[in-house]
Amino acid sequence: MTHDTSDPSPSETTDAVDRRLSTERVVEIATDLIAIDTQNPPGDVREIADYIDDFLAGLGFHTERVATDPAKPNVLATLPGSRDRTLLYNGHVDTVPFDASAWTRDPLGERDEDRLYGRGATDMKGPLAAMLAAAEALVAPDGDPPVSLAFAIVSDEETGGAAGVDTLVESGALDRLAPDACVIGETTCSGGHHSVTVADRGSIWLTLRATGTAAHGSRPSLGDNAIDRLWEAVSLLRSRLPARELRLDEAIRPIVEESVEYYEPTLGADAARDLFEHPTVNLGTIEGGDAINTVPDAATARLDARFTAGVETADVLADVRDCLAEFPAVSIADVSWSVGSHEPVDSPLVEAVTATAADVSGDRIFRRSATGGGDAKTFRHAGVPTVEFGFGTDTVHAVDEYTTTEALSRNAAVYARLPAIWAATLSDPARSEPL
Repeated sequence: MTHDTSDPSPSETTDAVDRRLSTERVVEIATDLIAIDTQNPPGDVREIADYIDDFLAGLGFHTERVATDPAKPNVLATLPGSRDRTLLYNGHVDTVPFDASAWTRDPLGERDEDRLYGRGATDMKGPLAAMLAAAEALVAPDGDPPVSLAFAIVSDEETGGAAGVDTLVESGALDRLAPDACVIGETTCSGGHHSVTVADRGSIWLTLRATGTAAHGSRPSLGDNAIDRLWEAVSLLRSRLPARELRLDEAIRPIVEESVEYYEPTLGADAARDLFEHPTVNLGTIEGGDAINTVPDAATARLDARFTAGVETADVLADVRDCLAEFPAVSIADVSWSVGSHEPVDSPLVEAVTATAADVSGDRIFRRSATGGGDAKTFRHAGVPTVEFGFGTDTVHAVDEYTTTEALSRNAAVYARLPAIWAATLSDPARSEPL
């Protein structure tokens, strides 16, 4: 397809979709989604998949299901637009479990004035409802959307994504969608600060095992305490690795600076900077020994090391092995890793989402890194430029989780305006990739 110069301007398009949006409609869709129990585990999402499939098919989208686990189908949907570029909207329908007895509100949905309570209200059935409302607004009777639209609504994110995004990548379904960019509706706002997440950190998960010599607890000098040996090794790792200053690529530096500024109010200036300029190491578990009166001959610890996108995993792992070389009785029993990813702050997608969200909210939108990593990392490593964005509340995974009608309305406006703004950014004559 080629760009038609008679197409309406971005402002005309966004004005038109704004007129077709309704806050009450977004709230209605969010209420429907929250009412469907999708706790994961067990993660049976067939009922909500039916709802979303019917919703998008009713708008004229071509829909299909892709599943590894029959109880966890993923819904894909596509609709051609007036330009030959595809914007993908991604969200997950599963939620973390809840204990209804601990809630003061109905975990399957309860509205109180401008608040909508329920498990998944802000993570992420609220933003997903806004995406569906945006799809409704973008399907106009008098013309095609500014770009081709695609949806990948996944079943499994809260427990690692094997049945969700991983299935889409491994099955080739993501390749069939052929997205040029993706926005994920995760809530990316906290403490009154709004942001678009453009990066995530890499990680190394270590299982360390120490051996020793068993003895009676009344005569510890006759044995070699494996827990002591392991603790010395872990202590060195936890002191030496965070002291290492990371070599950051210049392309990452703007993201680090905005990330530090974003997290400073909650973490403090020094801790926020350390989070991105040095590795972090967390001791998750430590186990060993059989009885209080026995010198243990074996012990195991599991550690989680994280580091900013762009840092070579091999460099950090080499530091780990250098530390452990001082402890012959301690070995790496298992190691796994993930590689951090990022989008350039001046990419068309980042510029479009940042500008659109700032226009809708009237507030600054930070371009920052996540401290961990989720589905965005999988999409980026599959070659799809991806950001996360969503207005919401600080109640993710909490008792009495809620979102607000303002957040729902703002999200719908951003998601509905985004195709035209993104298309205009791509068409900017100053750029080298026109439509």
